[in-house]
Amino acid sequence: MDIHAILARELKLAPTQVQAAVTLFDDGNTVPFVARYRKEVTGSLDEEQLRQLVERLAYLRTLADRKTTVLDSLRAQEKLTPELKAAIESAETLQAVEDLYQPFKPKRRTRAMMARSRGLEPLAQMILAQPLTHDSLAKLAQPFLNEEVAEIETAWAGARDIVAEIISDDPELRGAARTLARERSEICSTQLEAAQDPTKVFAQYYEFTIPLSRVRPYQILALNRGETSGALKIELRMPEVEIFARLKQKYPLNPQSPLAKQLLLATQDANERLLLPAIERDVRRMLTEEASAHAVRIFAENVRALLLQPPIRNHSVIGIDPGFRTGCKIAVIDPTGKVMLTGTIYPHEPQKQWDESKTTLKRLVKKTNADVFAIGNGTASRETEQLVAEIIAEGTRAEYLITSEQGASVYSASPLARAELPDLDVTLRGAVSIARRVIDPLAELVKIDPRSIGVGLYQHDLDDKQLSEALDAVVESVVNAVGVDVNTASPALLRYVAGIGAKLAEALVAYREANGEFRNRVAFRQVKGLGPKAFEQAAGFLRIVDGNESLDNTAIHPESYPIVRNLFALIGVTGTGRDLSKQLAEFCQKTTLAEMAQVLDCGEPTLADILEQLARPGRDPRDELPKPLLRRDVMKLEDLKEGMRLKGTVRNVVDFGAFVDIGLKHDGLLHKSQMRRGQTSITVGDVLEVVILSIDAERERIGLGLPET
Repeated sequence: MDIHAILARELKLAPTQVQAAVTLFDDGNTVPFVARYRKEVTGSLDEEQLRQLVERLAYLRTLADRKTTVLDSLRAQEKLTPELKAAIESAETLQAVEDLYQPFKPKRRTRAMMARSRGLEPLAQMILAQPLTHDSLAKLAQPFLNEEVAEIETAWAGARDIVAEIISDDPELRGAARTLARERSEICSTQLEAAQDPTKVFAQYYEFTIPLSRVRPYQILALNRGETSGALKIELRMPEVEIFARLKQKYPLNPQSPLAKQLLLATQDANERLLLPAIERDVRRMLTEEASAHAVRIFAENVRALLLQPPIRNHSVIGIDPGFRTGCKIAVIDPTGKVMLTGTIYPHEPQKQWDESKTTLKRLVKKTNADVFAIGNGTASRETEQLVAEIIAEGTRAEYLITSEQGASVYSASPLARAELPDLDVTLRGAVSIARRVIDPLAELVKIDPRSIGVGLYQHDLDDKQLSEALDAVVESVVNAVGVDVNTASPALLRYVAGIGAKLAEALVAYREANGEFRNRVAFRQVKGLGPKAFEQAAGFLRIVDGNESLDNTAIHPESYPIVRNLFALIGVTGTGRDLSKQLAEFCQKTTLAEMAQVLDCGEPTLADILEQLARPGRDPRDELPKPLLRRDVMKLEDLKEGMRLKGTVRNVVDFGAFVDIGLKHDGLLHKSQMRRGQTSITVGDVLEVVILSIDAERERIGLGLPET
């Protein structure tokens, strides 16, 4: 199979682009590096296209390997015919290869295998042939009787078992039955055991039926979870009549043959005992795989949006990890993330030190000049929000926001947290993490397993390997898009830089601690283990803010520095900063990009990227996104009225809508039906103006919509 041609056709790319990209990846280059620094080679394929290519390339290579394994097995069995070989070589999916291999695949000891071992294969072939004969069934079976097959009916039963297996293993029939099942089946659920669902989580699925053509991925995952928990019984109602008709059409009875009834019995057995259960397993597996893949994509998109939340720069932050009995843990950090003070207050039950806690917070604000409170969204969050809102109303110059504390406890107990905050109790580290998530969400959240961030749906039911790979790819993409200050970054952040990984990240930090800050990118070469290839992949994504080479604080790769020098000489650069931007703009008005690239002997895409970086040195793409929503007062459920407009922050996006934090204990639901046609994509972290559509005070559920204007 020509993998490159298949990739070019499926992804609608030029064969030269595919060939170039595959060669680059086979040579050990990373997706971020190829996307940014090898545009001339790939024809400017973007990161999304390259990741699709990598994913599909891996599948096609797995398919090719499987074909080789199957063909080798068939040769060893001496079962490989020219027709079978051609069918396998032309198969386009792993499922098609497995269907073709099914009749020859080594199996556990089946009824058909035992019948074959007793010499009944010729009798089975006779059933399939449907001969016209006047011999009785007894006479036809007589030659096959022996010590193991003592009776006539035993012989025919064994022969039918062989026929049933032949029919059920027929690749053409399997494919047709699977297609019919996908197109015409319904999935149904009923309540199985009330005790397994005491809170009625799965109540909407107690009597539930939906065609497979209309079922949503989240419904499949919910049904699977209900089945696993013992609360639901799941049934796939397949078009059994149509499937059986296909079997009879492929293996027709001859009414004139005395073996017609034997074939009918074998066909019924093949359908009911072998084929339908196998097809049901296949379809359920396919539905789960598709639903999981969809959920992984949603999870990854949410994680990307969360990691790209803009930092709140130049603020000291008081992080509060709320709690009742154990108190609210407090950590004050400066604008660089350094811990200034920590402590604990007890405003809630059972201590109820409300006024003392307010006094403590006011004193901290005055002492540290902190002006932002970051309150974790877990237990006692809204009660603590009331505390903070009161001191702001009483004159404290500050604002607050509720931030996700998902994964903070995981980080607090991790080796990384112990290394970063060795002098702090594990409970106080959570408050530090909450505060740092406001200062720089990306730098802090990369310290946590992305699966613990909690911005997906049914993430604990998903394939662990698939989810990990998808989330790691997202984190890698975001980290490299933003860039990393090599002199302040933690090993957790550095490990996602292209070409680095966990081991080199530790080596970079160890070198920095032993030798002081890096002054230029050339110094990376001194780090043990960081060879030429790793340097090539990583250098452009690692920033040095106050080094001795100004280009080191840009995304311009060191390999392009000579181009920049020649550009400066061509323009006659005399300034930096705003003056440089002005000079570049004036020069670009006098000539075209193509003319400049020809003079400088470089590609146009690379030159365009260089000019953009020179015009906006130190640019952080996150700064162009909407800022987090800061609040000064607290909202209660009884304050809401239908039709009220207010602003909220999107906390999670799922198939059926978005959950929006509007300042209450529970997020409101903006159902997908309320989103306007043409509505731009809503992502985690977006600040939206919403309107209250419904209020269910008993269940504390808020229905939201978007304002008409």
